[in-house]
Amino acid sequence: MQHDNHKIRIIQIIDSLEAGGAERMAVSYANALAQTIEFSGLVVSRKEGALLSQVGEGVSYLFLNRKKAVDLKALYKLRNYVKQHKVTVVHAHSTSFFIAFLLKLSCPYLQLIWHDHYGDSEFLPKRPIRALKMALPFFSGIISVNQKLKVWAEQKMNFKNTVYLPNFPSEGNDSTVNTVLKGIEGKRIVCLANLRVQKDHFLLLKVACKLKVSHPEWTFHLVGKDFNDNYAQKIKDLIVAFALEKNVFLYGTKQDIENILQQSTIGVLTSQSEGLPLALLEYGWLKKPVVVTDVGEMSSLVANGKNGFLVIAQQEHLFYEALVALIKNEALQQEFGNALYKIIIDTYSKKAVIAQYLNWLQNSHK
Repeated sequence: MQHDNHKIRIIQIIDSLEAGGAERMAVSYANALAQTIEFSGLVVSRKEGALLSQVGEGVSYLFLNRKKAVDLKALYKLRNYVKQHKVTVVHAHSTSFFIAFLLKLSCPYLQLIWHDHYGDSEFLPKRPIRALKMALPFFSGIISVNQKLKVWAEQKMNFKNTVYLPNFPSEGNDSTVNTVLKGIEGKRIVCLANLRVQKDHFLLLKVACKLKVSHPEWTFHLVGKDFNDNYAQKIKDLIVAFALEKNVFLYGTKQDIENILQQSTIGVLTSQSEGLPLALLEYGWLKKPVVVTDVGEMSSLVANGKNGFLVIAQQEHLFYEALVALIKNEALQQEFGNALYKIIIDTYSKKAVIAQYLNWLQNSHK
């Protein structure tokens, strides 16, 4: 059925272009599809942001500047855009399912797909679902970023046509800004994670305290959005309280991830909850050895002791020991990095995922 791919006209809808995983995937899908189908668009409903610079040349772009949940002006603008470009499929990411549902009411011929990026997959029972229950009957398929979300859609939402599609690393057009990491070349540990509770930076700080004693020349580099909330403040306070100012550095949101990773030696994630984090894919993409917690889909990529270390969440002692094992063994660093890279190229490359996506889309038509 591949032959009618080029006729498909798809738009991605996302609420903002701030640098989060869901936002980056919306941009990555739009960019990848621009090279394979007739029309690929990206619609941002509420707020532009740092990722705007990553939108590819072949992608049609629209900003709605939507002010409230039911914003008729924004909806009218979206409806005109969809008609003008003869869009056939609307691929809504995360919370933008609601505006896609409103659009479908006036354009019933559209095929709607919802991409569930829910980051708190370990805490699904707490998820608010009223609006979703109302909107989902109008959708023909759900893409889940991990198996737990797929099961949740099938069982809790009684939605049959769901598919698990892994995130894939974007070959980002690196920005012109070049971040220079502090610390010593060859002794840097990077953590790509927005400052959110489920990313558990507190575990990272406890490990940093231990490492400061045993390997004081090694440093931690935390890259990710600072929401200027209590959690972020607590991280900053603890860095001072633990006297880690020369061991742990915060950089905020950055676009030049590839450049940052090239300056780093080891990639870590201390999360309590995850889907399949893009950070892990990016570590692998650049052949970085990793120490990560065993949550979400991490174990579908990392086989403990073969291509990285997989540690039980919230176990600072185990995490520290795994990190030291890597620090002490440069040959192992290289071996893990190469092995992780191989599995990502084979299974999680853009080409592999997009082919699966288009095939699934054509079989999902309601």
